Amino acid sequence: MKRSVLLPLFLLNGCVGIQSPLAPAGDQASALHQLLVLMTVVCGAVYLIVLGGIGWGLWRARRRIRSGDEQAANDQVLDRGLWVTAGVIVVGLTVLIVGSFVADRALFVSRSQETLEIRITGHQWWWRIEYRDPASGRWIETANELHLPRGRTARVLLGSADVIHSFWVPNVAGKIDMVPGRRNVVDLTPRTDGWFRGQCAEFCGAQHAHMAFDVKVESPAVFDAWLAAQAANATAPADAAAARGQAVFAGPCAECHVVRGTGAAGRAGPDLTHFASRRSIAAGTLTMSRGGVQGWVAQPQGVKPGTSMPTVVLAPADLNAVSRYLMTLK
Repeated sequence: MKRSVLLPLFLLNGCVGIQSPLAPAGDQASALHQLLVLMTVVCGAVYLIVLGGIGWGLWRARRRIRSGDEQAANDQVLDRGLWVTAGVIVVGLTVLIVGSFVADRALFVSRSQETLEIRITGHQWWWRIEYRDPASGRWIETANELHLPRGRTARVLLGSADVIHSFWVPNVAGKIDMVPGRRNVVDLTPRTDGWFRGQCAEFCGAQHAHMAFDVKVESPAVFDAWLAAQAANATAPADAAAARGQAVFAGPCAECHVVRGTGAAGRAGPDLTHFASRRSIAAGTLTMSRGGVQGWVAQPQGVKPGTSMPTVVLAPADLNAVSRYLMTLK
């Protein structure tokens, strides 16, 4: 009995939250939500009409059998009923076609008003995110965390470095595939401040479920300050332990990762210049913390089996120093 009561509550829980298309927080998500409501209403009405027609037909048939009505008269009534049903279906389909057209226009009407250009590339299994600096025109790179200014439209260029991925932030916009060798485009116009969750929506390998990213919608002023901070080089270590960690990092880690302002210039993995300013580690797999960093560096295959990050054997003191250094990159 308790399970039958709790199940609907669990299902309703999916209608809200930081990863739900039923809680729109942007123009594009609102357009899709309105289309969903329209389709539900129209299809529900047609469904009820069809059921009513079937029930009415059965009632008429039983009445004819009992009263001995002529078949021709019933055929005329049936013909009229069929015409009415066909008319209702045509009207319903017309409403859905118009609604789909309006929603499609709403998704792309802002293309002429872009104020921010973002380039996102899907990897197995993480996200390379680059922002074009409006002032200098150069690209500012980060990873696994998308920041958006409230009320401003961002044009997002989507691509893939390996297999087909799919970009999806349910509260902000719909799904769109990321295909190797081409760039797809999606516009994002968020309207509500806060944290949301994005996810790869196309099965892309063993760690598909762990290919997530955090989305932060903030005021334009806060976003501009954040972007300016992201454009800066990494700060130099402030203590001996962090400096030792930087020296250890400059060995095997620098071959795959960039830390701007240092000699680390690898491109195989995420940019770590401001790594510790992010909310999570390994594309949403772990919460950002020093313990999480140590676990990820020491046993990446244990945390995320199949990840491209190799296991680097470090002495405990070196692992402690590297984690301390990485947590200074804010």
